[in-house]
Amino acid sequence: MHTNDYRKIKAAVITVSDTRTVETDTGGRTVREHLAENRIEVSDHRIVKDDFTQIQSAVEELIGQVDVIITTGGTGVAQRDVTIEAVRPLMDKEMEGFGEIFRYLSYTEDVGTRAILSRAFCGTKNKTVIFSIPGSVGAVNLAMKKLITQEVFHIVHELNK
Repeated sequence: MHTNDYRKIKAAVITVSDTRTVETDTGGRTVREHLAENRIEVSDHRIVKDDFTQIQSAVEELIGQVDVIITTGGTGVAQRDVTIEAVRPLMDKEMEGFGEIFRYLSYTEDVGTRAILSRAFCGTKNKTVIFSIPGSVGAVNLAMKKLITQEVFHIVHELNK
């Protein structure tokens, strides 16, 4: 199947940051640009604080409203980075390969051994797929170009068959 064979899908983007504003949210803007290039409608974009409850509430609210949720930011190893910890317990299934391949590509194409600090997550809840990726523009471009836009139509198709 080619991308054209799949139905239109709707996405939501959640930027996790204590400091970003709409104007300075380069990671979220980059996610939205990649989605637009692939004719994926972004029906919701929001910025939430690096706060477990706020992240979890935003994701829970969007599950079932959109086909795909992409969170960007809050995936590092600092104490405030809790995006993955907030998202993971909401999932029915985890796709471990996403994080594994993301780190491999980060290592080979972007940051070298610093990739060991890189955390990325993908899982599904009902008919929604959720990706949690780092907030740097380099990481966003890597995840969106090499992984998410390559497979999101297929994943959504699988969740809805």
